[in-house]
Amino acid sequence: MSTNIRRNMLTGVVTVIPILVTIFVFTLFVNLLSDIGRPKLVIVANAVKPLSPDLARWLLEVPWLSTSLAVALTLAMFYLLGWSMQRLVGRQILLSIEDWVKRIPLVTTIYGSTKKLVEAFQAENGRAQKVVLIEFPHARMKAVGLVTRTFIDEDTGEELAAVYVPTAPNPTGGYLEIVPVDELVTLDWTVDEAMTFVISGGTTAPNKIRFGARRSAANRASARHDPVEVAFEVRPRVVEEIPIPLKSRTVP
Repeated sequence: MSTNIRRNMLTGVVTVIPILVTIFVFTLFVNLLSDIGRPKLVIVANAVKPLSPDLARWLLEVPWLSTSLAVALTLAMFYLLGWSMQRLVGRQILLSIEDWVKRIPLVTTIYGSTKKLVEAFQAENGRAQKVVLIEFPHARMKAVGLVTRTFIDEDTGEELAAVYVPTAPNPTGGYLEIVPVDELVTLDWTVDEAMTFVISGGTTAPNKIRFGARRSAANRASARHDPVEVAFEVRPRVVEEIPIPLKSRTVP
């Protein structure tokens, strides 16, 4: 009886966890959009108030109505912003804002880095330059990474890659690794497929993956910092034979 209860409880928890996570992420996203659009909703309510005080009060006090309108205003603002960026006037306004941002030391660093990261992910029709596997956190394990750029080692001339390694379940937090290009294992994945793989904890993945060439036993031991057992060829020791002169025997 107790075994059935535990099994049913575990099944119920496993069933409800994906639903709760989806609701949590969706609610967080909606609240973010609502917070962005709420100041615009206040402006709309104040504009409507002289014509219809009751409507203005509903816009601000009815929770579902105010949230829905705030999200709609935010989405409309994003659409208009994207539309304007496709026009010359919008690009000129953006350049003017960027010139103003560059005058603020800390802000320009954050803005510039974030913009370059987003542009790298949008390259090649929504792809980053590459989706790769790198040896992380040590040589016998690999992690999914996104190549953001490549450069050359000043001392050796070796080609290096800057690889962003997203973490699960929040891919916006991760690690930046500098890896030699010849040590990367390239995957035929899109950025969306890589992000889905990370966010799902690896549950959404193809049946086969290119993990890379197997290391030899000596390389694996060296990567683990273990002493390498070296097999020596044992040869039989050859003793040089020194000829001993025979004494002549006198025959009586």
